[in-house]
Amino acid sequence: MLTKEELETLDRQGYVSLGKLLTDEQVKAINNRIEELLDHEGENAGSELAESKYIRHPKEEGADRLADLVNKGEVFDVFYTHPRVLAGIAAVLGPSFKLSSLNYRAAKPGQGQQKLHVDWGNTMVDGVYKVCNSIWLLDDFTENNGATRIVPGTHKLGIPPQEKMEDPSLPHPDETIITAPAGSVFIFNSHAWHGGTTNLTSKPRRSIHSYFCTSEQPQQVDQRKYITDETKKRIGPDAQRTLDVL
Repeated sequence: MLTKEELETLDRQGYVSLGKLLTDEQVKAINNRIEELLDHEGENAGSELAESKYIRHPKEEGADRLADLVNKGEVFDVFYTHPRVLAGIAAVLGPSFKLSSLNYRAAKPGQGQQKLHVDWGNTMVDGVYKVCNSIWLLDDFTENNGATRIVPGTHKLGIPPQEKMEDPSLPHPDETIITAPAGSVFIFNSHAWHGGTTNLTSKPRRSIHSYFCTSEQPQQVDQRKYITDETKKRIGPDAQRTLDVL
């Protein structure tokens, strides 16, 4: 499902653009559902993250969060079933992987800056990658609206940024800001140094992360704990295996 060039880019840089996988109509429907959920959940939005002991910073004042989107509408099914995304994840993690979490993050105006970080504490084990993410753009990502930054090639270093940089919150000379239109999707090796930037606009910068891990690891959000009968009936056996609920 990925071209040779895409696979080579993902291996070399640690991230690759899959282009626009969502139509404008899909983006609108997803954003509408997100607004409903934010209104409904209020201060409890993203509470499933706070219950997880596998997420370092479940509360982020500079961003709106939602979690457990697997069970919050059919509109979110595409985020962990799209064949090109699954092919990209498999290219990093191998054939045995599962969804770890499906979360929404929107950098608030004037906020959203994150330190460069990796998503797995020990970066890698014996050269084997353990985690891989996909970021789905629900707004255009621009240089000044809090888009994700990534330092190409750092997934191969085997060290986290704090061991190399005096202050990982500062810009890295080799970092790249992901810019692309809404509906675009990027796969990035979560062992690469990455982080959000400050949103200098007057509107939230919205995205969804479908985050995957190798099969032997615990999920950030325990899918078996949260899965509903309605979701299981809707998604079918292949998606259930991806969620590790079959």
